[in-house]
Amino acid sequence: MLVLDLIRYGVFGVLVVGGAAAVGSWAVTTRRINPFSRTARFIRSTTDPMLDPVERWLLTRGGNPQSAPWWMLGIIIGGGIAVITVSQWLATTVLRAGAAAKAGPRGVLGLGVYYGGQLIILALIVRVIGSWFGAGRYNPWMRLPHLLTDWIMTPLRRMIPPFGMLDLTPIFAYVALRIMIAILLRII
Repeated sequence: MLVLDLIRYGVFGVLVVGGAAAVGSWAVTTRRINPFSRTARFIRSTTDPMLDPVERWLLTRGGNPQSAPWWMLGIIIGGGIAVITVSQWLATTVLRAGAAAKAGPRGVLGLGVYYGGQLIILALIVRVIGSWFGAGRYNPWMRLPHLLTDWIMTPLRRMIPPFGMLDLTPIFAYVALRIMIAILLRII
């Protein structure tokens, strides 16, 4: 799609500009470029407006403001990945919704089953990751994932014994959910 390509090129352009600013600022700070030369003054005048907010953010959190160029580059990379991922997800969702609408009621029902299944799988993943950090079922953030996945986890826990310290139930639940979603989508 043309829009997704434009977004990718835009993110890449911002990354190139941010990388050049980070390398230029680093070169002036480490005196690879004479800090009193015209080149250094030009680099500082163009990069300082970009780096000042990052330096302030680092100072308020006890960080070293000299690492601001690299933090800025990391923020650009992370933000770029997020922008590309969200735009691809939105484009895919719009295309799926359009195809489901053309297929009629069965298509809309299939789309609902697909996204409902994806929501339950996401809740299962959140439940597992939350358990790694000690967030149990009574944690306010974990109530919904437990509510959405207890119907499959509780019976599986009764059938599958723990393997030492490992609980393999989420793996079996994930596979079972994938199989159920595939079967329901074929039936519809």
